[in-house]
Amino acid sequence: MVDPILILVSVMLLGFAVLVLLPRQGLLARLKAAKEAAQREKIEDILKFMLDRQQEGRFASTESLAGVLGIRSKELLKLRVVMEAQGLVRTEGNALALTPAGEQLALQIVRAHRLWERYLATEARLPLEKVHREAHRLEHRISVVQVNELDAALGYPQHDPHGDPIPNQSGEFPSEQMGKPLTAWPQGIPGRVVHLEDEPTLAYEQILAEGLKLGQNLRVLEVTPERYVLTDGENEYRLAPAVAANIFLVPLPEPSDMAKDVIPLVALKDGQQAEIVNIDEACQGFTRRRFLDLGLTPGAVISPELTNFFGDPRAYRVRGVLIALRQDQAGMVQVRPVQQQ
Repeated sequence: MVDPILILVSVMLLGFAVLVLLPRQGLLARLKAAKEAAQREKIEDILKFMLDRQQEGRFASTESLAGVLGIRSKELLKLRVVMEAQGLVRTEGNALALTPAGEQLALQIVRAHRLWERYLATEARLPLEKVHREAHRLEHRISVVQVNELDAALGYPQHDPHGDPIPNQSGEFPSEQMGKPLTAWPQGIPGRVVHLEDEPTLAYEQILAEGLKLGQNLRVLEVTPERYVLTDGENEYRLAPAVAANIFLVPLPEPSDMAKDVIPLVALKDGQQAEIVNIDEACQGFTRRRFLDLGLTPGAVISPELTNFFGDPRAYRVRGVLIALRQDQAGMVQVRPVQQQ
């Protein structure tokens, strides 16, 4: 007679072996997948760092990678072998350089990161000081197809919430004027904030706590070794030089005769026609995508036709279709009234 305890033990051992050795769902398979995912994330972080250095005109050394990314030298050497075998990096003397394939992958990760930051800030309403860390977690878990879909859903934004440019599907960055750090900005000359560096985190959190933001016009009032005193015309801000260096400005645009005629769509009178000039840069995410889908693009002619009894929303005719916009939405569309014959 077979011992029932022996049968029970055999069944338990068989079940344990199945759980451990299943090709996809087994414990060993899961451990292997987790290890591969962790290695892939480290490689992608290395490629991003190398791309950043490359854009500054510098190569990344093994020492700089180990220091910035917190990877031990022994592990970094193993990752370097893997990256070279995959054709992602090549050796340039004592430094590493990206191959075309490595640069393409790095741009893909940068694009995913900045699109996630835009989504998290605009749609998920995550506090700005938290979007970088969360975007870093998500950037490694999205495919190229999904990145393209996210880009389209957000209306193809050109900048992340910090002002960094977002590369397009071809890996090209939008052409723009580079900002200058506030610590190098001439005193008394107004400038517009185009970038807020989010690292180190403590400096970025102080910038946000002061209420400084993208698109703000600032002027330097006072400079001392201990502080920078700024104004936006209404408020004054006091920052340590190390914090001020994380704010980047560009000169204010020259006023033009064309700009004098531009008004927000919400200011149009009933029946008055206007040509759409642009959508405010503050309009991002799904709202911007909806505007584009509705035909609110530069050059389109639009006019208000019906007024709600309560004043909001208001109906507008554009490209032969009647659409409804709230006042806050219409305030983000810049138009130029046209002379009606």
